Amino acid sequence: MKVVAINGSSREKGNTYIILRKVLEQLEKEGIETEIISLAGKTIKPCRACFTCGGKENCSFNDDEFTKIYGKMKEADGIILGSPVYTADVSSNIKAIMDRAEVIGDMNSKKHLFKHKVGAAVVACRRGGALNAIDALNHFFLNQEMFVVGSTYWNMVYGMMPGDVEKDEEGIANMINLGQNMAYILKKLKEDK
Repeated sequence: MKVVAINGSSREKGNTYIILRKVLEQLEKEGIETEIISLAGKTIKPCRACFTCGGKENCSFNDDEFTKIYGKMKEADGIILGSPVYTADVSSNIKAIMDRAEVIGDMNSKKHLFKHKVGAAVVACRRGGALNAIDALNHFFLNQEMFVVGSTYWNMVYGMMPGDVEKDEEGIANMINLGQNMAYILKKLKEDK
């Protein structure tokens, strides 16, 4: 089993990375392979709405990192989308990933490219807007017929400067629990196959 985590932050090893690692550590303890894909320093172009991805199962344009990332998403058993909160929403790069992946899913809807995969959203937030960001990430999973994993509270951790999230003990405990819950669901799904 493998879980791919996409870090939508402009900081490669900032707060979003830290909380993704907290989740992934729990998966790794259960023998689940993990990978973090960082979008820092990359520009993911928005969807062109050309709809030529139908029947191709990936984007028709290969002029950024998207097709490679999307290929890894399709191969994974689980996907974690992580974003800092920017203007009460997700980062532009993670939004572009979701938009393009959504269109590919729609154009190949009979193939159910992400159906029954496991998804989890995590958000690093300075103060407000975290619920909007969590909702945006979870809507992607729900529209793709994925199983969404939750925890004891919303999957968000507070912190401004890199490393500040470590001070949010409740948030970090929530990330650890999220990882344990995701491992549980992945293992149960594997048993049923």
